[in-house]
Formats: sequence, structure tokens, C-alpha cells
Amino acid sequence: MKIATYNVNSINARIENLVSWLSKEKPDIVLLQEIKTEFNSFPFFDLQTLGYEAKILGQKSYNGVAILSKYKINIVHEGLPNFVDDNARYLEADITVDDVEYRVASIYLPNGNPPYNAPDDDSKWIYKLNWMQAFYKHAKELLELRKPIILGGDFNVILTDNDVYNPDEFRNNALFRSEVIQRLKAFEYLGYYDAYRVKHHNDIGYTFWDYAGAALQNDMGMRIDYLWLNSYAVDRLNEVEVDKSPRQSAKPSDHTVLKAILK
Repeated sequence: MKIATYNVNSINARIENLVSWLSKEKPDIVLLQEIKTEFNSFPFFDLQTLGYEAKILGQKSYNGVAILSKYKINIVHEGLPNFVDDNARYLEADITVDDVEYRVASIYLPNGNPPYNAPDDDSKWIYKLNWMQAFYKHAKELLELRKPIILGGDFNVILTDNDVYNPDEFRNNALFRSEVIQRLKAFEYLGYYDAYRVKHHNDIGYTFWDYAGAALQNDMGMRIDYLWLNSYAVDRLNEVEVDKSPRQSAKPSDHTVLKAILK
């Protein structure tokens, strides 16, 4: 079973890029973030022609998450449970592939940095911490399901110095502050595994490069997209890799694809 996560940064602007990648890779399940569209504007037909059902939690111009699958999608939660949120950031579903039922979620975790015109505004930072606290609580409850769980998406957290091209430049960034690192590392203590690090202990695994400053060409990137697997899922993990091809293609997102194969 091949599963991927991809912050597409506006699906309607990247649909040709996405369709090209789907046609080539043929993943079973894809978790999308920042689709930036509502239901009526989502390109369902383009995806159906490739054999994908799509379920979305959309939002006009901002945020938005989706799950694509070659198998039936049974939505469990639209939005993070027990957390009041006006933003579309969390979509959870059950999908059965070859008689194995997986619980999957597409996640777009808040950035947390203040607006450029209000550097002292900490509301987005507080929102991020509260969101992560609610997410941790729900992820803990999910472990009681005793079946493969895959939580994937753009987590907007840089875990280690090895996950960003210039750690010192980001010390005070909301993606790299100790509070969010501790909250995401807590998932490992719960019993979730960072799929990329399971197979690539020290490799560079950047998933994001800014559009400016020739960041991609100079590999000035960061690793902020993850697939977190519980023990039932990680026992099935065969391969995981960053696929740079969507980022190197025409009209790319500033993120690229992280994909895994489970037996």
C-alpha cells in the first residue's frame, strides 16, 4: 500500500502538477493540505478520471485538507475532535486496503508566526500550542483502536538541527521553538514513529523550499512534512522517501511529496 502526503498549496493552481504525479506514481492514498478551496470549486472530476475518490474539508482561499483514495473513504472526523476551530485543518477517515483497515488523517498544523505587520501579536502562537495540545490528546485516544494509524501532513515543526539548512536562522521561528519541538517529540513517547527517520536516521529529508532566493537550487530547505505511524503501521513499513519531482516540475507547490510503502 502506497500512501503519500503533499501540501499542494492551492489544488486548483497545481492540478496539472498533481495529476501528472498521480498518473506516474499511482498511490493508493494521498493526504493533501492547503487545498485552498471550498467543495464547489474542488476538482473532483479530474481526480475521478484517475480512479480516486476524494473527501475534503475545504475553506475559501486558505487552509483546507483532503484525502484521496482508490478505495472507499469513510470519514470519521471533520475537524480536530474537541477543539473549536474556524480553520479547516484536520480530516480523519477509515480506509480498507487489501482487507486491512487503516485509520488515516490529513493534518495542516498551524504555523504560529505573527503577522508581518504585527510582530508582537502572539495570538497565532497561542493558537498553535493549543491546537497541538488537543491533537496530542486525540492521538493518544487513537492508539486504543489497535489497528494501523497514519497521521500525515504539514506539521509546521522543524524537529532537529538536521532538519533545516540553517538552524541558527530559525531559532526564534514558531516552527523551531522548543515548545513545539517538545510537543511533537511527545508523539514518539506516546508510541508513534516518524516514518522518514525510521528508514533514514541521519539523511537530509527536506520537504519544503521557499520560492525566493533560489532555495531549491541551493537546497535551502526544511523538513516539516511528516508521516507518523503507530506500531501496527510501522511494522508494515517497507520504504519511505521524499519525492522531489513535484517541486521540480512546472507550477510547483513550495512543498513536495513524502511517500511510504507499507506491506
